[in-house]
Amino acid sequence: MTIAVCPGSFDPVTLGHLDVVRRASAMFDGVVVGVAHNSSKQALLTAEQRVALARAALAGLDGVRVELVGGLLTDFCREVGATVVVKGLRGGADFDHELPMALMNRHLTGVETVFVVGDPALGHIASSLVKDVARHGGQIGDLVPAGVEAVVRDALGIGPADQKE
Repeated sequence: MTIAVCPGSFDPVTLGHLDVVRRASAMFDGVVVGVAHNSSKQALLTAEQRVALARAALAGLDGVRVELVGGLLTDFCREVGATVVVKGLRGGADFDHELPMALMNRHLTGVETVFVVGDPALGHIASSLVKDVARHGGQIGDLVPAGVEAVVRDALGIGPADQKE
């Protein structure tokens, strides 16, 4: 039985994330979505919010569960019995960013990384852009799963996009 971990900060979870997790679930016996802290970013949403939103968005997807990553990804992989990390790629810049991490993870524990090329129709969706659009009053409902837009707007201290002044 092959278990894969699909890690990320998921701040917030987007339709691009769901695309990668769905496809990973078709390739592996089980997928653990690992909601992690990214030390190079300041999260908008709490870890608990990010886990809850990911769980709601992925509910009903067989073989997929969502857990909080408490430390090193390689330690988390060992804890959940995963031998593979799955990372989604939107383009070359993502690959350039992900390759050193994949090599370090393999160096530390032997865990391999599988890159899944994202759906080109979703290639423009990034959590940071989603937050920026929302911060400036734009609608993000077509970029994120149901329920996420309201939580993002609440975290930003702004009302619904159709009520902006």
